[in-house]
Amino acid sequence: MAYLTLNKKKLEENYLFLKKMFEEKEVSWGVVSKVFCGNRLFLTELIKLGVTEIHDSRISNLAMVKSIGPEIQTVYIKPVAKQNIGKLVKFADVSLNSELKTIEWISEEAVLQEKKHKIIIMVETGDLREGVMGDRLLDFYDRVFELPNIEIIGLGTNLNCLNGIMPSADKLIQLCLYKQIIELKFNKKIPWVSAGTSVTIPLMLNHQLPIGVNHFRIGETLYFGMDLVEEKVIEGMHGDVFELHTEIIEMQEKPLVPSGVLAPTPQGEVKEIDESLLGKSSFRAIVDVGVLDVDSKYLIPNDESVELLGASSDMIIINLGENPKNYKVGDVLSFNLKYMGALSLMNSDYIDKKLVG
Repeated sequence: MAYLTLNKKKLEENYLFLKKMFEEKEVSWGVVSKVFCGNRLFLTELIKLGVTEIHDSRISNLAMVKSIGPEIQTVYIKPVAKQNIGKLVKFADVSLNSELKTIEWISEEAVLQEKKHKIIIMVETGDLREGVMGDRLLDFYDRVFELPNIEIIGLGTNLNCLNGIMPSADKLIQLCLYKQIIELKFNKKIPWVSAGTSVTIPLMLNHQLPIGVNHFRIGETLYFGMDLVEEKVIEGMHGDVFELHTEIIEMQEKPLVPSGVLAPTPQGEVKEIDESLLGKSSFRAIVDVGVLDVDSKYLIPNDESVELLGASSDMIIINLGENPKNYKVGDVLSFNLKYMGALSLMNSDYIDKKLVG
């Protein structure tokens, strides 16, 4: 049976590391919880740490947050579909927006629900995901800031998520300048420049973050401790808050080369034969997790002697060579995870979720 664990102690230490860093820089931040996929057990553990602001891209997940901690400020972090605006206003205190018509709909719904809804206007800075183009920003702001029951609390941007465009001091300074121009033109204060995500943390660590950037939205670095520029764990943080544990359900010595007529696999792959391996064999294990749960490229074996060979819908095949550690059926192999691997496993109903540590 395969199961995913969340290490409470390591999560807490990562959270306190980031909390201290942001406090020293006098920067506000919220935790992105979408990797938990609304899991009540893990969300409860997160809230116990003292988190006061949680971001997510699913309204149902924010509803779960509100059911656990009604006092938590919830932030919806993608443009909302029209049919979901009622739920958005009910369960999200803040949302990120880039469409005038959508904000008008939110305003109408906020009036109906007698609530004030806060907006961060997303600005396009080069990655070409969501965001208002800079040359349209003044007109955009002019048309939204007086809408009833709407409060503009920030300008934001998103980088690296679509085309891999990295944040830079120049791009973030430009966003800060937009804020200053709007404040001067309309005599309105905008509290936040929400330009920080996990990929922006290296700028902060290297003292390159523009002073005007004062709000971050952090997920991956909290759970994986990663410097996403250097692609390594930040000193003082943990990269193994999540771990996948899988049971060996078959252990056999088998040839290294398949036999028979080759055709595409169910995933559409056509395997190539390495003729130098003909006549050779190794111990191969099968573990009880597959493509249905996670793409094996997001798994990092804790044992360096473990080599991932491939996967089908419900099984991953592993090469153990001469099996130096004498693994047998029923033993458990464990894996660290990349972000997308944890996200897939959390979204799988077939994988148990447990707290450890």
